[in-house]
Amino acid sequence: QVQLVESGGGLVQAGGSLRLSCTASGRAFGSYAVAWFRQASGKEREFVATITWSGVATHYADSVKGRFTISRDNAKNTVYLQMNSLNPEDTAVYYCAARYGTSTSGALLYDYWGQGTQVTVSS
Repeated sequence: QVQLVESGGGLVQAGGSLRLSCTASGRAFGSYAVAWFRQASGKEREFVATITWSGVATHYADSVKGRFTISRDNAKNTVYLQMNSLNPEDTAVYYCAARYGTSTSGALLYDYWGQGTQVTVSS
């Protein structure tokens, strides 16, 4: 069993930066692929980024490529999402999710989810 807790959300002006954290409880977190998803008000949840259990490979949605960076520190049971050059279209609740095994952009394939953290970007 893995429990995930996101933190680091908040209000930021367009062009600014935020770093989200996803901290896991439970053993063997280093064996889990982790992804970030987001859901804006009135819209479906969408994939943002994912990272393999080792941290060697990452994958991003086209909308965030070059602006967001996903990373992890398995010694701290934490995955990060560094978000730069934020714009109002990035406003959403951001969720981290984990699954045992390979990384994927498919939300339905993730077994564990955090409660989400709100990111609001003002223009």
